[in-house]
Amino acid sequence: FSYSVSHDLRTPLRAIDGFSQALVDDYGNILDERAKSHLQRVRNAAQRMGWLIDDLLQLSRISRGKLKRERVNMSAMAKDAVKLLQETQPERLVDSKIAPGLKVYADKGLLRAMLDNLFDNAWKFTATQEHAHVEFGALKQDGQRVFYIRDNGVGFDMRHADQLFGAFQRLHRQAEFDGTGIGLATVQRIIHRHGGDIWAESAPGEGATFYFTLHDSPSDAK
Repeated sequence: FSYSVSHDLRTPLRAIDGFSQALVDDYGNILDERAKSHLQRVRNAAQRMGWLIDDLLQLSRISRGKLKRERVNMSAMAKDAVKLLQETQPERLVDSKIAPGLKVYADKGLLRAMLDNLFDNAWKFTATQEHAHVEFGALKQDGQRVFYIRDNGVGFDMRHADQLFGAFQRLHRQAEFDGTGIGLATVQRIIHRHGGDIWAESAPGEGATFYFTLHDSPSDAK
């Protein structure tokens, strides 16, 4: 499956993107603005399909292979995720609060992918806020550590919460917020592979909080 996706689909996509650009480069002087706009839309669609293939491949890889558990400093990893997002969009002012000393016993690579997706989600959906805020922390619930990532973004209607973690499911229009609809499905699969669970609480215009647990013995990686 992975080979078919990476080869049989990527090759024609590269051709579509490349020849569309070649048309603009070679015949741009005789194309009107409408024709150029059509070609740009073709390129945008091809590139979006490429991103979708990348996400599908990641989702497929997550389901395979043995977990390589080790002690992981999630606080440091969360800071790295926020730093990367800030460097990507330096014009944005986002207040971030990361609880210190949150460590787990988990697969480091998968955990990084999970946190990157969750923070990217929070970053994206706070884009319309003048004073954006993102927080990462943990609390105790029924004797178990529950981690959370909270933002003050656009939020969503809890009536549609059951759609959050399905592949290709989106609660906001593509024109409003970019994305492939694979990120949260990837997050859920990573957490389930660690024996944990994930859920969310939100309301339209009031931000969102994603809670998750990890079965991360020994001794909660202290």
